[in-house]
Amino acid sequence: MHSPRVVQAENPGPFTLDGTCTYLVGEHEVAVVDPGPELESHHRALLDALQGARRVHVLVTHHHPDHSGGARALARELGVPFTGPGPEADLQLAEGDRWQTDAGELVALETPGHSRDHVAFEWREARSIFVGDLILGSGETTWVGEYAGCVADYLASLERLRARRPTVLFPGHGPPIEDAEARITLFREHRLARIRKVESLLAEDFEAEAEDLLPAVYGDEVPAGLTAAAVESIAAILHYLRGGTPNEGEGARS
Repeated sequence: MHSPRVVQAENPGPFTLDGTCTYLVGEHEVAVVDPGPELESHHRALLDALQGARRVHVLVTHHHPDHSGGARALARELGVPFTGPGPEADLQLAEGDRWQTDAGELVALETPGHSRDHVAFEWREARSIFVGDLILGSGETTWVGEYAGCVADYLASLERLRARRPTVLFPGHGPPIEDAEARITLFREHRLARIRKVESLLAEDFEAEAEDLLPAVYGDEVPAGLTAAAVESIAAILHYLRGGTPNEGEGARS
């Protein structure tokens, strides 16, 4: 298996697991995928790992600060722009954009769902995809509740990953996923099970709101501090089941 270098940030938490994984593809012509949080220790570790690189591409999968917070400082230190979705990036990326490294080429794939602006990077030489937060390296779920239409987008993005037939997924949090197809199926089936649960509850009370459904959907499974995220996830499923238009409205989080 072709493997990137990994520099893990010291930002563990309920959303970040053991910390954000920053991936370095190549040795001399390098792509940095997700520079991680604005954290001095991580910034210094990345600069150390990039010593000797002749050219560096700084790439971001999505705008959440645990992935993009350190991008501008790293790019400024290296004297290069950083590329990603959203207005914060120096260069906007688009579907099909390519970056060459001395370990092969990375290609941008639009994969919304976890966030509206989410992209993944396919590393074809390694039959691998850097999936950001679309899939995590452990468990069976990621957060899907940021914007109206995110559930439909998320399911479509999982199918898009499957169609690329990767052998390995490199997530933004957790270890590499070497059973790529099985893990895509696991995350898809988890989301569909949540949808079916909410659908069954709506059959009893179609006007129910997300807060009303929280105990029945999650029971005692919601970790401390994640109640608001769970409510947003249910609200997104309600939007999906009630026939809302994908991508309409503003997200619950920026």
